[in-house]
Amino acid sequence: MQITEMLKRENVRLADSVDSWQDAIKLAIAPLSEGGYVEDRYADEIIRATNEMGPYYVLTEDVALIHGRPEDGCIKGQLAVTVLKKPVKFSEDSFDVRLLVALAAEDSNSHIEAMQVLAGIFMDEDKIAQIVASDDADEIYQEFMGAAA
Repeated sequence: MQITEMLKRENVRLADSVDSWQDAIKLAIAPLSEGGYVEDRYADEIIRATNEMGPYYVLTEDVALIHGRPEDGCIKGQLAVTVLKKPVKFSEDSFDVRLLVALAAEDSNSHIEAMQVLAGIFMDEDKIAQIVASDDADEIYQEFMGAAA
């Protein structure tokens, strides 16, 4: 699936802050749950996996690609983007994270094209800085769509 199919405008949100990394996961997954793309247990499965393995989804300063396994409650492939104004730490020694990209993948292959676009965004420090500085969800959505062009 292309990123244009996997990210809907209504799944891009802004938030001021969260009280904990667990709340960050729940907030990031909420659009996927609300849209019927994941079962309600998906966020809890990611929290459980984090407690076992650490924050495996924190990629760089500012960026986390929050995801679980397809069998953890994925129904249909979809992305959600949440930008936090105040960063969250997923562990004492992890990066500060403000860009939460939540992935629901129904299998191990269908989201590869979207992941290639995301990788390009995640490696572009200027684009990440622009995204996390934005207070406009439409603008953030367009940054992701523009990267697909």
